[in-house]
Amino acid sequence: MPRPKHPQIVTANDLFEGDVIYLTGEGGWTRLHGDAAVAHDPDEAQRLLAVAQAQSGQIVGAYLADAVIGPDGRPQPVHFREAFRTRGPSNHFHGKQAEV
Repeated sequence: MPRPKHPQIVTANDLFEGDVIYLTGEGGWTRLHGDAAVAHDPDEAQRLLAVAQAQSGQIVGAYLADAVIGPDGRPQPVHFREAFRTRGPSNHFHGKQAEV
């Protein structure tokens, strides 16, 4: 398996609430992109993805997403789609956007 260009995190949707969530290092879930567990190699990325996929009663649609490590040492989205997903629903005054 080729080495990815970027570190990766696991993202999914909460099965019951629909929110975008990210796998943490403890195997739980957070709604904060910056708190996601970061895989720096393909084997670790696949291990994290397997942890997520084993939680099919809680999540749906788990996949690996590229990230970069920001100045604060936390993962940040690389692609527009992932940056967009961090902001919550696309219609204003729902979810995370209501808090802004």
